[in-house]
Amino acid sequence: MKNIFFVTCVFTAITFTGCVDDDDDLLSGEISSGVEILPENKPNDVVEPKLFDIINLDYPGLEKVKSFYEAGEHYYAAHALLEYYRTRTNVTNPGLSLVNVTITDADQAKADYALEDYRFHVNNFFEDANALKPYSIKKDDKINWEYSPEGASDEYQKQLHRHQWFIPQGKAYRASGDEKYIESWIATYTDWILQNPKPETGTNTTSWWQLQVASRLNDQVELFEYFKHSNNFTPEWLSTFIVSFAEQADFLVDYPYTKGGNILVTQAKALATAGTLMPELKNAEVWINTGYQTLAQEVKSQFLNDGWHKEMSLCYHISTVNNFYEIMRVADANHLSEKLPADFIEPLRKATEVLMYFTYPNYFQKGSDNIVPMFNDSWSRTRSIINNNFKNYVEMFSDSEELKYMATAVNGNTPQGKTPNNDMKLFDQAGYYVLRNGWTPASTVMIFSNNKSNDLSAVLSSWTHNQADNGTFELYRNGRNFFPDSGVCTYYTTGGDNSLRNWFRGIDKHNTLSLNKKNITKADGKLLKSEKGNTELIVFENQGYNNLKHRRAVFYIKDKDLIVLVDEGIGTAEGTINLSFNLCEGSNTEVVMDTQENGVHTAFKDNNNILVRTFANKEITCSPFTGRISYEVKGEYKERQSYTIDMTKAADETARYITVIYPNNDVNSLSAQFTDNGYSENGAAIKVVINGIEYSLSYTL
Repeated sequence: MKNIFFVTCVFTAITFTGCVDDDDDLLSGEISSGVEILPENKPNDVVEPKLFDIINLDYPGLEKVKSFYEAGEHYYAAHALLEYYRTRTNVTNPGLSLVNVTITDADQAKADYALEDYRFHVNNFFEDANALKPYSIKKDDKINWEYSPEGASDEYQKQLHRHQWFIPQGKAYRASGDEKYIESWIATYTDWILQNPKPETGTNTTSWWQLQVASRLNDQVELFEYFKHSNNFTPEWLSTFIVSFAEQADFLVDYPYTKGGNILVTQAKALATAGTLMPELKNAEVWINTGYQTLAQEVKSQFLNDGWHKEMSLCYHISTVNNFYEIMRVADANHLSEKLPADFIEPLRKATEVLMYFTYPNYFQKGSDNIVPMFNDSWSRTRSIINNNFKNYVEMFSDSEELKYMATAVNGNTPQGKTPNNDMKLFDQAGYYVLRNGWTPASTVMIFSNNKSNDLSAVLSSWTHNQADNGTFELYRNGRNFFPDSGVCTYYTTGGDNSLRNWFRGIDKHNTLSLNKKNITKADGKLLKSEKGNTELIVFENQGYNNLKHRRAVFYIKDKDLIVLVDEGIGTAEGTINLSFNLCEGSNTEVVMDTQENGVHTAFKDNNNILVRTFANKEITCSPFTGRISYEVKGEYKERQSYTIDMTKAADETARYITVIYPNNDVNSLSAQFTDNGYSENGAAIKVVINGIEYSLSYTL
């Protein structure tokens, strides 16, 4: 063994401060003469004893660690392990670069708020939303990990234990070199470990729930790299960090999320990443095999044949695809691609195209970030997030000229590749149907949601991602979404007040048909017919109630940009049939109710307007109400104009409506009527007359 010089310095359990001119020489354990310099020795008990049960001492590069451990020098063994981690080159995290790290203003604020009375950034929850100021979880000068703001959903506690402010602190440290950020991280995480021990058996619903654990693991491999060269990252702290890391990875092996979905994928990705990037740990191979095997199975089972993720939420669809993308990069960068089957990527091709067809054309110009629909538990996504995903998709499928176009044409940039076609897109398994006339910001896009239940989206209860709104739609035209979905607003609260969440899930808060404004009990969407051409046709239905089926036929006359809906309430149900419409935001002079004419018109000064009128086979009334729209999951919303067209239905009747959506408000006369002999299971025929021009429309099944 080389000669060892004991350097007398001051050490604590948390802080390591060098007392030579060149800290890097001390931290590396070498000086130019080749003589190894070690710090003053410390008792074995300053190091977590479990560390040496967790580390594979026979792993290449850990020879010093093993030698010190076998000599009974646990502190020096931990010091040698830290030295190994600071200099190792055998693993690569492709999602992380430590060269010229920069930090956004938003992340800097999150990092700094965490230093102030434990104001930890918990996603979408703010004491002051305008200042993006998080709540303080300080109580009696300590951290209260059980804190939840008054009126907050269960999501606050779940998000709190994902430690979302740690990554911004890591970036702040690398960008500034200020030790206060790592000191905050170590103190906070130490407190979390002490106050939140792993349950003796099973999971809980907060700190040790699979998604929380997986989220922490995914971040910890990144945090480790941000902080490991700090003087404050001591051998003692390394032992604490590694023991906690391994404990959480083992927990995910022991408790796979049995309901599947995006949570299981996130869990598997965390395990595969943990094993790949921390191969020195004894159970790394178990984590690798469990993670990659689960991902190989789930990539084939979580997506329908039309490409849609089974949870029916675009946000969870995007995140699930991203998890698969990221693990492919990790495997490739670390020569583990053989852990994934050769055809692993192919089920994701259609999944990437889902986002392409669900992106509104205002994506191609600077301005509003409301560029994707918000059906089910989905919410607004920024243009940069969507664009980053398209860039990833091009990396996955470099042969796709359409994805290349989406990745390059954002914000009006010069596009590469080619635009996707304008044909209707029918995701008939998921129950989404898309009509469009182009890909420029001035184009028209109409998207319908008519889901059917599956093994991941089987019920419509408040806790699920699937809302009770089959038949609803959004209509984008020339940069404006005239019928945006109401959104999510809040997550579910177990045993708490879900009145706000349930309001936004209500069927009459969507653009569809209901019975007495009661939510449908089944999602059984079926596509009955489609026709392409200048007049495009989609016919679909949903047996939402035991005694009432809603059938909707959509006629889209492309050259006139004219849309006609035929809605029928079929069955023995008695009561009030409500046909609901929820308009875009705007003042009463911009979105104008025409109650006596059973409709509405817009009067925006940019002359991008619509007129809506509804007709029926018997007497109807128009009932305006104050609608709401929420673009995030913060419990906040804005008000808007909404209304229902109501009809009293007897048991032996079929409620039949015709709704005309005209692309401007300059209409002298408009009428519509059924021209068939009454309801038929086999089809319908109508006549619409606008300013003297007649449109005869019909379909036969």
